[in-house]
Amino acid sequence: MSLIPSFLGHRRSNVFDPFSLDIWDPFEGFPFSTAVANLPSSARETTAIANARIDWKETPEAHVFKVDVPGLKKEEVKVEVEDGTILQISGERSKEQEEKNDKWHRVERSSGKFLRRFRLPENAKLDEVKAAMENGVLTVTVPKEEVKKPEVKAIDISA
Repeated sequence: MSLIPSFLGHRRSNVFDPFSLDIWDPFEGFPFSTAVANLPSSARETTAIANARIDWKETPEAHVFKVDVPGLKKEEVKVEVEDGTILQISGERSKEQEEKNDKWHRVERSSGKFLRRFRLPENAKLDEVKAAMENGVLTVTVPKEEVKKPEVKAIDISA
C-alpha cells in the first residue's frame, strides 16, 4: 500500500521507505509540472526515463529487483553495488537517428539516462549479486544471509 496517492495511473513507492533513495516530486504527472517545465530540453529528455519502473520483493532466500527496460541491450544497463550498501541500477536509451526526409507523426518513446539507487539491508550477500535480462526485464537477485537461530542450552537446576 502506497502512502502517496497515485495521479494519472503512476505507481509511487512509499516515501517513508528507509530503503528507497528516490526523490518524490509532488507535481509529477501533472501537465503543468513546474519541476519539469523549468528544466532545459536536454534535462527533460533525461527525466523522461529517469524514473524506470522497479519492483522490489523479498523472498526467504533473496531480495529480487525487477526493472522494466524495454528495448535496451544488456550493454546499455549497469548494475553496481556502491559503498557495500547501495544497489545502483543505471542505463541509457539512445535517441533514434533522424533522417532528413523523415516526417514524424508522433514521438512518445523516451530516450536518455536513468538511475535508481536502493539501500540494501544488512543481511544482503553483496558478493553473490546476480543480474539477468530477458524480454526487456532486468532481474537483479541479491541473496540474503541465513538467519541463525539462537542456540538454546538447557541448564539443569540443582537442589
